[in-house]
Amino acid sequence: MAITDRRTVLQAAAALPLATAANAAFAQTPGGTAAAPAKPAPKDVTRELAHYIVTSSYDDLPANVRKEGVRTFLNWVGVAIGGSRHQTVDIAVAALTPFSGPAQASLFGRRERFDIMNAAFLNGVSSHIFDYDDTHLKTIIHPAGPVASAIIALSELQPVSGKDFLNALVLGVETECRIGNAVYPNHYDVGWHITGTAGVFGSAAAVGKLLKLNEQQMVWALGLAASQPVGLRESFGSMNKSFNPGRAASNGIFAAMLASKNFTSSDGMIEAKRGWANTISTKQDYNEILGDLGKRYEAALNTYKPFACGIVMHPAIDAAVQLRNENKLTADQIERVDLKVHPLVIELTGKKNIREGLEGKFSIYHAVAVALVEGAGGEKQFSDRAVKDPTIAALRAKVNPVVTPGIDAAQVDMTIVLKDGRQLHRYIEHAIGSIEKPMTDQQLEVKFTDLADGIIPAPMIRRVMDACWNVESLPNAAEIAKMSVSA
Repeated sequence: MAITDRRTVLQAAAALPLATAANAAFAQTPGGTAAAPAKPAPKDVTRELAHYIVTSSYDDLPANVRKEGVRTFLNWVGVAIGGSRHQTVDIAVAALTPFSGPAQASLFGRRERFDIMNAAFLNGVSSHIFDYDDTHLKTIIHPAGPVASAIIALSELQPVSGKDFLNALVLGVETECRIGNAVYPNHYDVGWHITGTAGVFGSAAAVGKLLKLNEQQMVWALGLAASQPVGLRESFGSMNKSFNPGRAASNGIFAAMLASKNFTSSDGMIEAKRGWANTISTKQDYNEILGDLGKRYEAALNTYKPFACGIVMHPAIDAAVQLRNENKLTADQIERVDLKVHPLVIELTGKKNIREGLEGKFSIYHAVAVALVEGAGGEKQFSDRAVKDPTIAALRAKVNPVVTPGIDAAQVDMTIVLKDGRQLHRYIEHAIGSIEKPMTDQQLEVKFTDLADGIIPAPMIRRVMDACWNVESLPNAAEIAKMSVSA
């Protein structure tokens, strides 16, 4: 079923208590005996998906899907450059340098070169560290990190035309999002970070496509990907969160490379009784994987963040920025800020006592406070500097989110009570960056420019953006990676 708006986030979130109950039911019956096994899965899910990946071509992609694929790639390059100087990437580079193989691939925004496995990992970390990357709203997967990080590294090892690159990117995104759909929200509810666990399939599919795997080899690549789920939600707010898409990228390369040499796996690793879907989730909807392949494109539903934090906070930031700017508010005028929110907002972003920028990305209290003080929600607003700012910290204590029936996870109802008694109100139904209010191409360029400023030479920023917009015409997509390094 096609997504039309962010309300699907609420629909999925509403199922979370049911998913928890299902977990218990799966474990045992009231009498303490094992519950009845689930219905037999359709046969050949993994093989049918592999057949689709192997046989799909660039010419099969509708124009709107190609366009969204280009936007996905441009946004990913921007966030990969922008995150490249974060302490997290510095630490990872230092840790891996002694063990890296030949200098095969570039790191966006940096001078170092690594072997393709480690380059894919590091670019995946860099692109996710700000939590500013793309989002498939039906699953909250960040699709580009695992896929683009892998295939751009591969393109420096072997030439990949722009058309083949874009086709592989779309197929990778399609694969991970469809597999994610099949198990969300139950899989996410128990604690898996779905960007990593589903993202490895996208990476394996995309790399396997560029390696020209045959159908059987692609089955094995997907099976080897299934054996490498990575990422737990407990990592949110730490460097470990960005590890997950990075590792999914390198694990996908690992799977595809092994499969290309006929390293075997089970032919039903996704759907088998003891395969991936049944092992990591109490929900398995295989129609989400195979239904309308080549007709319904999850890749066309990708969205892009205007704010560098957990997406459930975006409506509140949108409301806070609007009220601040319209009323020229300052922090000393504010008595309190009341928010009516969905339970998922508290579950995912309820951190109160935060000490560093990465934690601020999962604090509704900080997100609202910094938006009211600085009128923005970019990476600078979720830095250590912003978290430690005394004015922002004091305002955090005045933010009061209340779980309210009838409020969608994609909505917020905000009332700011001022010290002079006035009340300012704003209800956000669809925040900027949603399907209904998508970021424009121009807004994506402004975001890209802001992220790349000071990291790559100013004249090169325009050249890199132009190359991304025209990736389909490039003789080798690796040109973009080579253009996007530090001066």
